[in-house]
Amino acid sequence: MFDLSNKVAVVTGASRGIGKSIAKAYARTNAHVVCVSRTEKALTAVVEEIKKENGSASVSACDVSDPETFNNLIKDTGVTHGSVDILINNAGITRDRLIMRMSEDDWNTVIDTNLKGAFNGIKAVTRIMMKQRFGRIINISSIVGLVGNAGQANYASAKAGLIGLTKATAKELASRNITVNCIAPGYIATDMTNQMDDQTKDSLISQIPLGHIGSPDDIAATALFLASDEAGYITGQTITVDGGMVMI
Repeated sequence: MFDLSNKVAVVTGASRGIGKSIAKAYARTNAHVVCVSRTEKALTAVVEEIKKENGSASVSACDVSDPETFNNLIKDTGVTHGSVDILINNAGITRDRLIMRMSEDDWNTVIDTNLKGAFNGIKAVTRIMMKQRFGRIINISSIVGLVGNAGQANYASAKAGLIGLTKATAKELASRNITVNCIAPGYIATDMTNQMDDQTKDSLISQIPLGHIGSPDDIAATALFLASDEAGYITGQTITVDGGMVMI
């Protein structure tokens, strides 16, 4: 069950957090994982961890906001490994400010990476996946894209845009057996949440019906399911993985 043998997966933002957990989960289920981020040194450490667990992975440094670079990465992956079966659009950044203080650069930088980066990736893999008549595209959004958050107009807009991008491309690509889905994580344990004081963390947890912050592995498990053959009849969906915070 959930076996990705003979599959090639491209995971952006794979150097840490959710992306790293997804990359390791895919490698454990026998996929070859192309680990992507802007920082080659951090990626190399992830790939070394995967290989120590007898997984298969490679490094590809890339700024996903640059369409030519992303397109070349996908082409090279197809040539080297024979296919591109799974694309995880996970790379993301924040530039948080109240909108009255948000600069145009704050807006553009977040949109270019978080939303345009996913567009670049989907556009790059479409031809390969259509030709092989198979593909799994998974976009990592956020519950902030569903409900908004003060001080994150740029981030919320990008994450909401990913949900719309998911639905539109799911309809375009379904006839070629390519599914496109979205995961919207809630509060997930990261370096940032680990640095919170107890009072702030308790206040956060009080908003979560399940009573605890999630882990990157919770998102990886969902991404593994959506990439599997067992999820072949699911497309255009947004799955919230948030401990019950957003129920719609």
